[in-house]
Amino acid sequence: MTVLAASGRVWQRNWLVYRRLWHRSLAFGFLQPVLFLTAMGIGIGALLTPASLEAFGGVPYIDWLGPGLLAAMAMQTATFESTYPIMNKIMWGRNYEAMLSTPVGIRSIVYGELAWTAFRIGSLAAVFLVVLVLFGIVRTPLAILAVPFAMLIGTAFAACLIAFTATQKNDVGFSAIFRFVINPLFLFSGTFFPLTNLPEPLRAVAWATPLFHGVELVRGSILDQLDPLTAPLHLAYLLVMFGVGAWFAERTLTRRMAG
Repeated sequence: MTVLAASGRVWQRNWLVYRRLWHRSLAFGFLQPVLFLTAMGIGIGALLTPASLEAFGGVPYIDWLGPGLLAAMAMQTATFESTYPIMNKIMWGRNYEAMLSTPVGIRSIVYGELAWTAFRIGSLAAVFLVVLVLFGIVRTPLAILAVPFAMLIGTAFAACLIAFTATQKNDVGFSAIFRFVINPLFLFSGTFFPLTNLPEPLRAVAWATPLFHGVELVRGSILDQLDPLTAPLHLAYLLVMFGVGAWFAERTLTRRMAG
């Protein structure tokens, strides 16, 4: 069995589990952005003065906020898919032990899990994009690029998190990841306010974070503001992160399952 075919089997296994509740997942994926955009985009956005809106590139705050939330959703979904579910398959459910007794190998498991994460995020991103259309935020047909951009954000994070999860003996480390990595990225990567509002040292740190590059790609594609000079840099950052993360994921999972 080829690596690609075996990866497809891993994806299929996840689909067979997920298909019982896919409608609930997509319904929540629709409701969540509606609530966020209503509460923060319309509610808080109404409190901003016309002068303060200049910081958002001359667009209403809700238009600026929506694409950032889509990018953040990709990161958060990848986090949920690549921590406890992966640990369950390693330790508690021992699904990977069963898979490795078949022609499926470690590389196929990693690629299959990443393909599954890409599918999950792609479907949620498509639903999120529909919500942005309903709110009148989308400015260009190029907004469809936000879906593959979100999938790249998610798989880049997922690859790194699978590599991390494979090194953990319990779930204590996940709390640190959620509190000290995911939450700060959610708050300080340009999702809710421009990085120009931060002090210079913090601005430089935020520029180096992966979610910032994802936010720039998604926001630029939806608001028709993609910069042809910086967009390739944002894309290259996430592609390198994905490649490095996938390499480490294969190595750490191989070491874990061999032990």
